[in-house]
Amino acid sequence: MIARTLTSKIIALAQKFQVITLTGPRQSGKTTLVKAAFPALPYVSLEEPDIRQIALTDPRGFLSNYPIGAILDEIQNTPDLFSYIQKLVDENRQLQFILTCSSNFLLMEKISQTLAGRTAVLRLLPFSFAELEPGLVTYESLIFKGQYPRIYDREIAPTDFYPAYIQTYIERDVRLIKNIGDINAFIQFTRLCAGRIGQLLNLASLATDAGISPNTAKAWLSILESSYILYRLQPYHSNFNKQLVKSPKLYFYDTGVACSLLGLRDESQVNLHYLKGALFENLIINEFIKRNFHRCENCQPYFWQDSHGKEIDCLLVAGEKITPVEIKSSKTMSTSYFDNLKSWLQLLNLPQGQGYVVYGGEESMQTSVGTFVSWRQLERIPE
Repeated sequence: MIARTLTSKIIALAQKFQVITLTGPRQSGKTTLVKAAFPALPYVSLEEPDIRQIALTDPRGFLSNYPIGAILDEIQNTPDLFSYIQKLVDENRQLQFILTCSSNFLLMEKISQTLAGRTAVLRLLPFSFAELEPGLVTYESLIFKGQYPRIYDREIAPTDFYPAYIQTYIERDVRLIKNIGDINAFIQFTRLCAGRIGQLLNLASLATDAGISPNTAKAWLSILESSYILYRLQPYHSNFNKQLVKSPKLYFYDTGVACSLLGLRDESQVNLHYLKGALFENLIINEFIKRNFHRCENCQPYFWQDSHGKEIDCLLVAGEKITPVEIKSSKTMSTSYFDNLKSWLQLLNLPQGQGYVVYGGEESMQTSVGTFVSWRQLERIPE
């Protein structure tokens, strides 16, 4: 088992909360993590039809089998259990329940109704750079391969893993969240989203291209977000006096999923693809999101763009501290990459040289205009 950064935090929080809830995409390693972190607790998979049926029809009787608590895997399949767990932990302070869920929408809806204040909610995404230690692997290979544990644990080819993953996701999560009549149209919509990685979201244009209404496009985007397929990176516009873009950008939680949806069959195709720069940008921003989730830190990534097209690819915002980061797939340093950072620092009346450029090369270097950071050395960018 590759050690997960989140492990120490989830064990520490279990000393304070009787219920721990771990959410994240399917096959991101949730089950492996909680079984390793809590070996004394019995493990129950609510994916198994016979177990799920008992939990649905006789929840009290089902939970009575676990006098010290349990790991309840994929609890979104039995949402009524949340209310019964609430009553049990309120009556018995010795119980410990570890819940996993692959649908953030269903999870948060039930937590807000029953377990608010009683559970710590954590998120686990696929492997981070720190966990995976990519070594001599090129970033093009990492973009294509993605970072799902099963690919590395079982040495499954991305071209075999991702089509099956996407199909399983459609059959399980999508139908569970919403009854979509035309699954093929939904898959095509997801592919169109992959073709817009790193772009400002234009819902009307996306809906037109998909042949659906804007309201349907909005609902389908919410499904893709709640099941950890894609996310909307929000613009940062606090305390700026210029007209700024208010639309979010689209990114995928894993670039391997995106490459599969784009029809890439080999890592060599990444290097020639028109979205290479956007995919590299996606890869790096994902690392900042994983750093936020896996370490349970409050350092949220945003982007910034004004009405004249000047933009900063990523702003790492932690309270009053804002760290600007530009992201370039080129493997060669160029001081021109700092141009937008200079303008942004000037706008805020901040000293020049405080920005970072993450690029596709191997060496990190500090200069008078800012710091170049190799994609392999993101830890050089302060949190």
